[in-house]
Amino acid sequence: MPLGQLFLELGVVILALALVGRAAGRLGITPIPLYLLAGVGLGAFMHLGRAPEEFIHVGAEIGAVLLLFTLGLEFTSQELRESLSKQRNIGALDLALNFPPGLIAGWLLGLPPMACVLLGGVTYLTSSGIASKVLSDLGRLGNRETPVILGVCVLEDVAMAVYLPVVAALLLGGTLVAIGVNLTVALGVFALTFFLALRYGHLLSRALNVPSDEALLLGVLGLVLVVAGAADLLKVSAAIGAFLVGIALSGEVADRARRQIEPLRDLFAAVFFVFFGLQLNLAEVPDVLLAATLLAVVTAATKFAVGWIGAARAGVQTRGRVRAGATLIARGEFSILIAGLGLGLAPQLGPLAAVYVLLTALIGPVLARFDAPIAAWLTRPARPAASS
Repeated sequence: MPLGQLFLELGVVILALALVGRAAGRLGITPIPLYLLAGVGLGAFMHLGRAPEEFIHVGAEIGAVLLLFTLGLEFTSQELRESLSKQRNIGALDLALNFPPGLIAGWLLGLPPMACVLLGGVTYLTSSGIASKVLSDLGRLGNRETPVILGVCVLEDVAMAVYLPVVAALLLGGTLVAIGVNLTVALGVFALTFFLALRYGHLLSRALNVPSDEALLLGVLGLVLVVAGAADLLKVSAAIGAFLVGIALSGEVADRARRQIEPLRDLFAAVFFVFFGLQLNLAEVPDVLLAATLLAVVTAATKFAVGWIGAARAGVQTRGRVRAGATLIARGEFSILIAGLGLGLAPQLGPLAAVYVLLTALIGPVLARFDAPIAAWLTRPARPAASS
């Protein structure tokens, strides 16, 4: 493709994102739902060439990594340890409430057993990328319910470190030995990285804290991509690798890195969300729309319940409980990835997961924005019974 055409197509996409971002600002909502719809519109009415699509795909992956890295910068290692310890029971409740709906829906749709297991993973996993963007856009990173949201997302990523190698080995027809090796490697790498981030993070912060802003930006960005890439190759979530780098950095270097990375994060995060919309083939939507809608309604309620109960246990009041529940509703990049593993078993799994992810990614951020009226509605006094 000529370079001029590549620039032209990418420029149109970015200008479209700029327009919907301004519209979201006027409406006072996070731009995520509009970015997703812009992706659907661009995919339907504009046929991008192979080179722009590859650039957007890579940009979307970088966006997810940077979102999790900047979220990690907001928390110290001590806060993370305490949060994970406190959220264990909520993590178990999250798994119990949000994995079975996908499993049962797969059975009702007549999917093969492994495809049902994969659909359970699709409905279980909150999009930590969307959750972190909602928290950032709405200025809620320092709220009391935020550690609950963070704890649930991190525990889900830990569960995925177990789940993905197991299902991948089963799909390949691997032996019990192969499954055991994959599982050991994934858990070992996660535990080692977690230990190094918590124990030696101060040394890393000191090494990266150079006077030049340019050198700092290049050093931090390079390290985040190296760790995320290595984590992905070792079957551990790339997002959680980036998140651990954010946790490891502290003090002055964390503050400087946050300011340096934010413009890049906002650019690639927008690309990340528009990529979701571009992936959706509208011709396949009618066949899966009813099932995806029912599944989205049920699992929005179950995920909301997890956030509500977790925030209530932490002593958060009604409005914070609503924010926690709504922020956890969105499913995202990993749900698409999990569905992609089973396309050979059940081709409808792909469009079903895409529509489901799009619906939950719209419902969650919109409900999170309107937390005040929802909380007021939930706490309204009951009307006295009419006298006869």
